[in-house]
Amino acid sequence: MSVQKQTVSFTDTAYAFAKELVEAGEYPNMSAAVSGELAKAKAERQREQSVLEAELERRLSLPLDQWEPVGEASQVTTGARAHLASISRKT
Repeated sequence: MSVQKQTVSFTDTAYAFAKELVEAGEYPNMSAAVSGELAKAKAERQREQSVLEAELERRLSLPLDQWEPVGEASQVTTGARAHLASISRKT
């Protein structure tokens, strides 16, 4: 495994948390704490993605008569379209 050296900046809160992890003996140093917590965050995201995909597959496998109507497509996207319009007005 290669190691990439990188300088990073932390908020006071993030720095204090990493320092606490090291002082509690969970990691030997700040670098290991950051790497370890990033690995945990990555694993959690992958788990959430797997749960979402499994739920989508479950729902898509339902017979059509068990699907819940969501309304007209234009109604479903109204909020998203308004949000995108507000963003484009700001730029």
